[in-house]
This record gives sequence, C-alpha cells and structure tokens, in this order.
Amino acid sequence: MKSGDLSKDEYLFKVANREALIGVGLVIFNFIWWYAFAYGLGSKDPAEYTYVFGFPAWFFYSCILGFIVMAVLVTIIVKKFFVAIPFDEGNESE
Repeated sequence: MKSGDLSKDEYLFKVANREALIGVGLVIFNFIWWYAFAYGLGSKDPAEYTYVFGFPAWFFYSCILGFIVMAVLVTIIVKKFFVAIPFDEGNESE
C-alpha cells in the first residue's frame, strides 16, 4: 500500500503510531542509560566512590549527563523525524 493510497485518517494514525514508538524507544533508552550507570558504577561503600565535579560518578553519569544526553537526543529526534500535523478538522481543503 503506497502512501498515496491512504486516507487522511489512516495517514494521521500511521504517523502518530510511528512517533509513539519513537517516544517509547527514547524512554527505554533513557531507562537503560540511567540503570546501567546508576547500578553499574555504584557501590555499597561510599568510601570507594569516584567523583566527577563533586558528584559521585554513578550520579553524575546517570542523572546529570543522562539528562543532557536525553535533552539533546529528544531535540534531534523531534526535529528530524516528527511531522507537524494540523489538529483542526475545519481545514480539509489544505
């Protein structure tokens, strides 16, 4: 089925489904990033911690750097892969 064969509603649902799956993928990536650094670098004894900018390394990489990476990644993904869809039904002719 070609994209020209789809009705407007089918096209909108196809785009919404694709964007939802991208969002779920980003959430799963964020959780794996956080979990890997938080539990992979963390230890039970705080005396064994290494520090980055005064924060324990596990906290810095999982929470601070993870937030920055996700903010940049989400911005890039939204600009490159998401499509602007009009939500009003009054402009059928456009």
